[in-house]
Amino acid sequence: MKILKEKEYKVTGFLVSAVRCGIKKKAGAKDLALIYSEVPASAAAVFTKNAVKAAPVILDMERIKSGKGRAVIVNSGNANACTGDDGLKKAKEMAKGIAKALKIKEDTVYVSSTGVIGEPLPVDRITSSIPELIQGLKPDAWKDAEDAIMTTDAFSKMAGVKVEIGSKEVTLLGIAKGAGMIHPNMATMLCYIATDCAVSPSLLDKALRKAVDLSFNSITVDGDTSTNDTVLVLANGAAGNSPLTARSKDMEDFQSALNLVTLELAKMIVRDGEGATKVIEINVKGAASKGSAKKAANAIGRSNLVKTAFFGMDPNWGRIAAAVGYSGVKVVPEKMDIYFNDVQVVKKGLCVGGDWETRAREEMKGAEVRVTVDLNLGKAEATVWASDLTYEYVKINASYRS
Repeated sequence: MKILKEKEYKVTGFLVSAVRCGIKKKAGAKDLALIYSEVPASAAAVFTKNAVKAAPVILDMERIKSGKGRAVIVNSGNANACTGDDGLKKAKEMAKGIAKALKIKEDTVYVSSTGVIGEPLPVDRITSSIPELIQGLKPDAWKDAEDAIMTTDAFSKMAGVKVEIGSKEVTLLGIAKGAGMIHPNMATMLCYIATDCAVSPSLLDKALRKAVDLSFNSITVDGDTSTNDTVLVLANGAAGNSPLTARSKDMEDFQSALNLVTLELAKMIVRDGEGATKVIEINVKGAASKGSAKKAANAIGRSNLVKTAFFGMDPNWGRIAAAVGYSGVKVVPEKMDIYFNDVQVVKKGLCVGGDWETRAREEMKGAEVRVTVDLNLGKAEATVWASDLTYEYVKINASYRS
């Protein structure tokens, strides 16, 4: 498997474009992107589980049932959420405009929006920019598209790989946005993955759900989940491989490649957590079940007390033990071990003593820190990635709308 560099970011049969349509307040900032498959593609997606869903999510959830797709249009600066029937009408207008311009079926066009919730979407700015968006389509404009979908993001999030499927070289390329309102079941994040692999909609759906469970549903920044979250993948088969079959070596290789792309993007989102200075990898092992391990790891990752301790580089392991204790999973305190990287701080529920604090504090100085909690109750384990919680997070979110 080959990891792609940015200059190699293109996928056979896909064209992308980005323009400024004037929704973002920042002068000159691109805020409208288009991803287009030149041939019909299999499509799969997962969406937010928030009961309050944005208009584009409602529209896309219906369209994804077909398992087919040709294009995705995305605007930033306005979420088109909590906008009622008018919001749904405007989402459809976006799709209709793209379908007409590209001469494709309207129900193969997906729509996404991200930004401020509750404000009417200035859809005329979008539809009037469609001709420029179509004219700018090219195979290597992924960076432009990524810039156009960002909101509070501090840096671009792109990842791609090439993998041999049968005798053909297949490419998977993903872009994502997200920095705040990040928690399992997704959050204020959008992700689009294009691949030239030939794979049926049903197998693509299964592969995507596995990948998302290991990546986007295993990260947390602030415990909030949003209204617009979408992860969508289009597979157009332009690489010319024989269609993937279940439980084959080729399917395993494709799954591994998809896992790699989604996990890399997910880690970038945590690294870019609003105001974040650290990525905390939380591994809970020795649990009675995989579900229990994931539940305990999530409890640690979303604890504000744990997150602030990491910001202050305070190895306060008691906060970690407490989070495991209230997580609801089976735990026997007298069996629990805790490590900061490779430094053990707790053995069988008790502080190890000695110079543990000095050694642990030194480990916490890094930009990435691993916490391991061994429950010593079974063989199951799970990993979650979290950011620390800083003063800057409060500043960003105290004035987000203004």
